[in-house]
Amino acid sequence: MNLEGSSSIITGGASGIGEASARQLAAAGSRVVIADLNEEKGQAVASELGGLFVKCDVTSTEDADTAVAAASEMGPLRALVNSAGLGSAGRTVDREGNPFPLDNFIFVINVNLIGSFNMLSRSAAAMSKTDPVDDDGARGAIVNMASAAAFDGQIGQCAYSASKGGVVGMTLPIARDLAAIGVRVNTVAPGLIDTPIYGEGEGSEAFKNHLGQSVLFPKRLGSGEELAFMVMECITNPYMNGETIRVDGGIRMPPK
Repeated sequence: MNLEGSSSIITGGASGIGEASARQLAAAGSRVVIADLNEEKGQAVASELGGLFVKCDVTSTEDADTAVAAASEMGPLRALVNSAGLGSAGRTVDREGNPFPLDNFIFVINVNLIGSFNMLSRSAAAMSKTDPVDDDGARGAIVNMASAAAFDGQIGQCAYSASKGGVVGMTLPIARDLAAIGVRVNTVAPGLIDTPIYGEGEGSEAFKNHLGQSVLFPKRLGSGEELAFMVMECITNPYMNGETIRVDGGIRMPPK
């Protein structure tokens, strides 16, 4: 799919995988909307790429509609990358016999799963109103972000794994739903990726090097750019649809 003259929305686009995806989308000729809660970083990325920043809580239909409207002003909306997400570590029952706080579980599900669906449904509705770009009737492509934790959830990842498993589970039925309007849906499931979540400094680098040894090959953390390559393949390859793709260097996560 040719993205020249189009617009795209990237949630969580102020940093990490989202920022890397935004940079590659902009390089492909799409005007990007950085939809994020971090105003300082989001504004900086959007300004550098010639796009727009929209402060966006992905669980809010109003914020989602604002992001969609901003994108549609710059060109037909052709791509959404659902990269916003978070975790809340904790065992289902901790060592003191306390249950995992239900509010924490609900919060993670709301952001990672419901937030992804919210942005997806509002964006797809806008895509349905655009003119097709080819003889197949293609109007757009959506890429969700899951995680290797959807399949290999570790101790303490009950909420995170459940949320990402939900993203994987909804990929095919939504792709089937949106086939009628020419919108493709795929999901990328990253493994250990070098993002700002690991912090900075000597201690951080040592920790990341240690984690990298558990990757099959290459024995290192992946980069945001490498994940964005797969995101772009899912968007631009017109025959990629309804699939979840692990991008993890072959790792299979141990229990802890």
